[in-house]
Amino acid sequence: MSLQSALDALNQKRYQEAVELLEQFCRDCVEHNSSDYLSAQMWLIKAYQATGEIEKAKALCQKLIISENPQARSWAEQASQSFRQTPSNASQKAGRAATTGMKLAMGGVGGSLALASGVTMTLLFGMVLALGLSLVFILGSDNPLQGLAIAIGITQIFNIAAFFLSPFLMDLTQSWLYQTHWVELAEVETLSPETAKVIRQVCEQKKLKTPRLGIINDQNPTAFTYGSLPNSARLVVSQGLFTYLDDDEIATVYAHELGHIVHWDFAVMTVASTLVQICYLIYSTARRFGRGGGDSKIKDAMQTAALVAYVFYIVGTYLLLYLSRTREYFADHFAAESTGNPNGLSRALVKIAYGILEEGSRTQEPSRLIEGTRALGIYDHKAAASTGTAYRIASDTQKIGRVFLWDMFNPWGWWMELNSTHPLTGKRVRALSTYAEQLGLPTEFDMGRVIGEGKSLNKSRLYGNFFLDVVLYGAETIGFFVGLVMGVILWSSSPNTGLVLGAPLIGLGIGILIKALVMFPDYKQAPETDILTLMSDPYASPLRGQPAKLEGQLIGRGDAGYKFGSDLKIQDRSGMLYLHYASRFGPIGNFLFGMKRVQSLIGEQVGAVGWFRRGVAPWMDLIQLQSENGTIVNSYHRFWSFILGGGSIILGVVLTMFLSRS
Repeated sequence: MSLQSALDALNQKRYQEAVELLEQFCRDCVEHNSSDYLSAQMWLIKAYQATGEIEKAKALCQKLIISENPQARSWAEQASQSFRQTPSNASQKAGRAATTGMKLAMGGVGGSLALASGVTMTLLFGMVLALGLSLVFILGSDNPLQGLAIAIGITQIFNIAAFFLSPFLMDLTQSWLYQTHWVELAEVETLSPETAKVIRQVCEQKKLKTPRLGIINDQNPTAFTYGSLPNSARLVVSQGLFTYLDDDEIATVYAHELGHIVHWDFAVMTVASTLVQICYLIYSTARRFGRGGGDSKIKDAMQTAALVAYVFYIVGTYLLLYLSRTREYFADHFAAESTGNPNGLSRALVKIAYGILEEGSRTQEPSRLIEGTRALGIYDHKAAASTGTAYRIASDTQKIGRVFLWDMFNPWGWWMELNSTHPLTGKRVRALSTYAEQLGLPTEFDMGRVIGEGKSLNKSRLYGNFFLDVVLYGAETIGFFVGLVMGVILWSSSPNTGLVLGAPLIGLGIGILIKALVMFPDYKQAPETDILTLMSDPYASPLRGQPAKLEGQLIGRGDAGYKFGSDLKIQDRSGMLYLHYASRFGPIGNFLFGMKRVQSLIGEQVGAVGWFRRGVAPWMDLIQLQSENGTIVNSYHRFWSFILGGGSIILGVVLTMFLSRS
């Protein structure tokens, strides 16, 4: 890609073309410190300004300000001054309260943090204690009271050690994986003056020591807190937070993290996470001993202990997720009270989603930082695509609000949230909007309009499809057991081994085919659309596929940290979406496709046909890709469902007929 052709387009005022050419040049450029790359970045800022994409220009300018090249740094510092007079998506900010510290009613949002923490910790401690006891008794103590004392002692010592040592272990992990740079408050103040003010104010009011402050040199915006005691807490953010957010918004993010410290919930999460992992460790250890030789009674006891430990691990995981979601609501509430700026945090959440989306579009591999800190971070990156897509192109907040309809009203949102570390973004923004209303402020996002539109949605379509789809999710299992029951009934009246073995397979195959017909409907009339339109559909489902055609550019792989991943990311003018590929040769074919073909497709302009689905993260099951140079890639999701379903039916029929004759 020639840099001169991009500059020619810019000089001739073909601004959109210039943006596309410059973005392509920057993606293709290997050496990011070269003069051509830095020049392209500077011209791209100008092109973004010309097309009205001010947030992109500001974010790119902030990156150049911290460049190692002094000329680029100087140019970016001068360019940044122009943004103060330039209108943008976020220029019409909703206001903030004149004073801070006003008490705000949560109105039942998020439940009870104390109850969530207490129940979670009590049950988790109980689980670990019970498992410790079972292992002691399995090992055969002659004195049950002595065994009880040993079990209690082991449980307490282990958890106390985990409580105090886990922050130091995380410090080592942070330094090794992300090269965390520990800084003084003065350095944070140079990056965000209001943040330093908020930190001093909260620490003084709550009589806390200033947390140990860290910054990770990564442009994906995130923030997280960990530790064992409030006065030894660590508060870490990425450089991307300062790139994508304004000063007052950064301050609300820090206030959110300080809320975790004030509430002690970061310490509860540190211990609770450790306890869940202990359950899994006991499960894996007991399972290994249970598979070995030796005394059959000990072996059976170990297998039982492994089963119990695994159940505790699953229950503990869901308790941990519940606690994690609850503490996020309370930290949001604390930030709103301590800064008087709930609208600032609403904007921050949306901009963080936008920043994650933008950074994802600039790299072929997902961020290790965002993946590795998903549970700790202020935002679940898997939910970023829909919100970030809306913010990327929206000229008003109504368009952004529409993507929250799914979060607020689709029952799949509630279902998927059970497996998420964070509340859905729409629910958090809704809660923050109620705090703004209590402060007498206009809200950043008109959630009243969203609620009003949600009430007019077709409820029978929303809930009828949901309950049917939940049943269809288990169609294979239901079909298998219905076939088994029918086979047993028929066998009781006319003994036939073939029916008992064949009927369940026939039922299984029918279940697979019925589910496939719902998941993969006819796509021949798939409408041409864009990513934002798909994400704004409040009826979207993770099961019921929605045929769609997209035009865009393949910008990277979708598999986190897997360089042979077969999934792709497509980007059009409205946003980014993951494409899920399925080879006709199964997992081996997926691996070979990821190893041999994906790299050559990245950067290509393509047309994609597939079935759109929406969960916490939206995606499309790919049917076909066709590039501008004529390359065609076919994907076989429906093929495998029909093969498995049809094969199961045929095998069931053959078994029934063969065994009936013998």
